[in-house]
Amino acid sequence: MTSEPATVDTPLKKLVGEKTAKALASHLDLHTAGDLIYHFPRRYDERGEHTDIRSLDVGEQVTVLAQVQRTAVRPMRQRRGNLLEVTVGDGSGGVLTLTFFGNQAWRERDLRPGRWGLFAGKVTEFRGKRQLNGPEYVLLGEGGDGEAAANEEVEEFAGALIPVYPAAAAVPTWVIARCVRVVLDTFTAPDDPLPATVRTSRNLVGIGTALREIHRPSSKEELYRARRRLKWDEAFAVQLTLVQRKHRAAAWPARARPAKPGGLLDGFDARLPYELTPGQQAVGREIAADLATAHPMHRLLQGEVGSGKTVVALRAMLQVVDAGGQAALLAPTEVLAAQHYRGMLDLLGPLARAGELGAADGATRVELVTGSLGAAARRRALAEVAEGRAGIVLGTHALLYEGVDFHDLGLVVVDEQHRFGVEQRDALRAKADQPPHVLVMTATPIPRTVAMTVYGDLEISTLSQLPQGRSPIASHVVPAAEKPAFLDRAWRRLREEVTAGHQAYVVCPRIGEGPAAEEEPPAEDDNGRRPPLAVTEVAPLLAEGPLHGLRIGVLHGRLLADEKDAVMRSFAAGDLDVLVATTVVEVGVNVPNATVMIVLDADRFGVSQLHQLRGRVGRGSAPGLCLLVTEAMEGSSARERLDAVASTTDGFKLAELDLEQRREGDVLGATQSGRRSHLRLLSLLRDTDLIRDARAEAIALVEEDPELAGHPALAASVAALVDEERAEYLEKG
Repeated sequence: MTSEPATVDTPLKKLVGEKTAKALASHLDLHTAGDLIYHFPRRYDERGEHTDIRSLDVGEQVTVLAQVQRTAVRPMRQRRGNLLEVTVGDGSGGVLTLTFFGNQAWRERDLRPGRWGLFAGKVTEFRGKRQLNGPEYVLLGEGGDGEAAANEEVEEFAGALIPVYPAAAAVPTWVIARCVRVVLDTFTAPDDPLPATVRTSRNLVGIGTALREIHRPSSKEELYRARRRLKWDEAFAVQLTLVQRKHRAAAWPARARPAKPGGLLDGFDARLPYELTPGQQAVGREIAADLATAHPMHRLLQGEVGSGKTVVALRAMLQVVDAGGQAALLAPTEVLAAQHYRGMLDLLGPLARAGELGAADGATRVELVTGSLGAAARRRALAEVAEGRAGIVLGTHALLYEGVDFHDLGLVVVDEQHRFGVEQRDALRAKADQPPHVLVMTATPIPRTVAMTVYGDLEISTLSQLPQGRSPIASHVVPAAEKPAFLDRAWRRLREEVTAGHQAYVVCPRIGEGPAAEEEPPAEDDNGRRPPLAVTEVAPLLAEGPLHGLRIGVLHGRLLADEKDAVMRSFAAGDLDVLVATTVVEVGVNVPNATVMIVLDADRFGVSQLHQLRGRVGRGSAPGLCLLVTEAMEGSSARERLDAVASTTDGFKLAELDLEQRREGDVLGATQSGRRSHLRLLSLLRDTDLIRDARAEAIALVEEDPELAGHPALAASVAALVDEERAEYLEKG
């Protein structure tokens, strides 16, 4: 270990020793002093202020500040030796049992009633009681056996703020705290990347002060100032990236695609069997104006499930076809692509039958390109696309493959954009001679702060009205473990709907035995819970049991494309009463006669997923019913999440709830890039004003210095916080 000054680039092994550095690297991906200094505490504990033990979830890796209440030793039944049970509490009524196996009398002496400590481990449940098995711990106050060294730095915070870090079982929070103290003893802060004018005008502390106070706060006030400064760095880096990209995109050339009076779009509007909502008309005007300019449109169209986004997109596609171009729609699944294809052919009628008897004047063709097309059908479809006869092209990832060539690609529409990575969108854009116009759509409503942060380089349009004739959806939680009779009633309710001439979905989180499919979550659960229910196991049980006599179909991602299409056609035609499926029905599936959905193991799905799923019912004139079946106990966060979903159909409220419960970094695409998020502190939910201010400063700076040439430290900081891969994700285009 060295006593030389440490910089952000100093390897940790020079500072904390080889063994500890190896543990930090392998378990937490921390390699340098900078990595560790930017590994901020997730919270701060104070003796006298308590973590609410009652809020802990089974399976959660936690560190709690608690007081020993009592200990008990009893012989183990299955093996030799004793079991030590220690009950700890947080002063608010919540208790947790710590279990230690083997003869460990010294722990009983150590863990005396009245002692406070930090206890770290994985929450499990045994006979209805929350517990930690063999947790790591450090006691506060007088040192315990072997714990004195770890106590030293924690004790410096006695009566003050104790940092609790994101940790791993092999590297508990107090080990991280000790390493941070060692690094801070010799750490030299980097040059402050934030322009002095911004620091002054926004009353922000310097970077060195912020980095020290975030780890070893001298007061709550100084901690607040440190966190605010570091949040600013994160918000400013993201906003600079987005504003720069928007600035560059504004200069790109594109072929204008103005509306053509008397063309396909006018013909389509004339034959539409219903009136567009005011929202659809307004958004249509925005998109039409964008398409008519000589710079590429970059627009996000968001709207509730069933708000009519597809019709808006189709009208944009027809405007481009009228102007001599082609439009491509990229869908995440073959089921959805095929449904778009059939739906658009129905809506367009003779307008989509160029070259056929009865075609309208100036008609075009619609082609479907998926991976399951046979060789002859594929050759025919690709020829139609390459020679420009197909004005509208629908497809899945197959559109991205080599050999799919366009005559004149003018518009790219990405449906359910969150299902696609940047490379996939770029691969489709690259098939155009000039940058095409881009419209991305999502039925997952986006809170304003997320829109400002993640989609800050896109113009945003929102459809908030539902078309006339759409029915309300009632949602209820079915607590199967606490009240099994409620589950029996759910199946009877489904039968009643089928008897009344309607249809139903039953959704499971897993396919079942066999090779994993794309949407397949892991079958094993190391939190002590049974594996999630699976379609292939549930369907026969329902057929033999509560749904005996009903016509049941099965749909999941492992079926061949032809099989999936046949099942969906049968269900849409009313030849099946019940469809037992995975989330393959989550987006776009439209069967107006389906009125009830039962989601099994609903706690295994995300909030937005559940909102999307229930949007499959209530699409006709009859009201919809969504039943969320769960074994999650009342009071658990999983159950509270389901209760929230059941309480509202407002997708924007649910999007905020979803954001509250996810790591902020996930919003910025960590899941798509596969890399750890660099956003540590910024909350897109709580830091609205800060993000707005950072955006204003970013706009002013980029207007003055588009490439940040006069601010090299800031440019380097932006590159570190928002690396190129993530910057492309943020571009969304």
